[in-house]
Amino acid sequence: MQPLPSLPGFPEFDILQQLIERDRGRHLRVQNLTKINYLGNSLPLPALTLGRSDHAPAIAFIGGVHGLERIGSQVVLAFLDTLLSRLEWDSLYEDLLQQVTIHFIPVLNPAGMLAHTRANGNGVDLMRNAPIDSCEKTVWLAGGHRISPKLPWYRGIADQPMETEAQALCDFIRSEVLPAPFSLVLDCHSGFGHHNQIWFPYAHSRQQAIPNLGEVYYLRQLFFQTYPYQSYHFEPQSQHYLTHGDLWDYLYLDALDQNSMFLPLTLEMGSWRWVRKNPRQLFNRLGLYHPIKTHRINRVLRGHLVLMEFLLHAALSYRKWLDQSLTGRMHQEALELWYARP
Repeated sequence: MQPLPSLPGFPEFDILQQLIERDRGRHLRVQNLTKINYLGNSLPLPALTLGRSDHAPAIAFIGGVHGLERIGSQVVLAFLDTLLSRLEWDSLYEDLLQQVTIHFIPVLNPAGMLAHTRANGNGVDLMRNAPIDSCEKTVWLAGGHRISPKLPWYRGIADQPMETEAQALCDFIRSEVLPAPFSLVLDCHSGFGHHNQIWFPYAHSRQQAIPNLGEVYYLRQLFFQTYPYQSYHFEPQSQHYLTHGDLWDYLYLDALDQNSMFLPLTLEMGSWRWVRKNPRQLFNRLGLYHPIKTHRINRVLRGHLVLMEFLLHAALSYRKWLDQSLTGRMHQEALELWYARP
């Protein structure tokens, strides 16, 4: 793959290029999934892989789906930096890479990131772009619409192919992640909320629970037992709002058709806390979804490493815990926690 372009106001590509050069091909396998043409720039969409290439559990870390939410890309890059640093001296991590596959797509929406917009260069919200509709009423506009790309949350034109970035992600997940005997995804976003939240499908229905509800519930229990002092909220996305076109709903349904054990999770970092501590961020479009002060950025980057490392080890060790989650009791407890009606 050719060196990544160095563009003004786009430090994420610079950081990624530095990590690739530092590794010197010892551990990372790098590929360009596609090219995005935007304002005369040919922007790559890089994917990086560590570890085994076949017959191993897999985990993928995704960032930059929404161009305004740069902190998602930076959290993914910080974790990649940590893993490469550990591989310099930690023999346990050398052994780990013989047993698991780790994928990174740090910048899924380079045009949106360059333009400081939520949508891609065509004005399409990639997380509303999949060919799947909510079966229940969604919030007007925010749930996804086809009115105009000048409005946020635009889905794109009906019955047209998905946007290049969305299609590249789906192709990569289908070819590199779903064939694994077990796979997890963590898609890193920032959301205008008070808490850090971990969401799982469905985004298109409050009435339906995912078939793998017991597995997700048991994974949540393991996380809370292992790290009892964390403060994440772990719940279905549908408890907050419904959307059309959610990429993870679409890919999860694909995995069900293929009988693949695939658990996609979304990290929504609560950006309201950053704004509350620095209200001037309200007057900065990027500041609504990204911490501005350096010490706060650093706190966020290190704050999610525990979650990401836990998920990596959960994927690696899935044989030790998955059978315990495949019980009617786990499924029933999950239904009572998340879907019980008053």
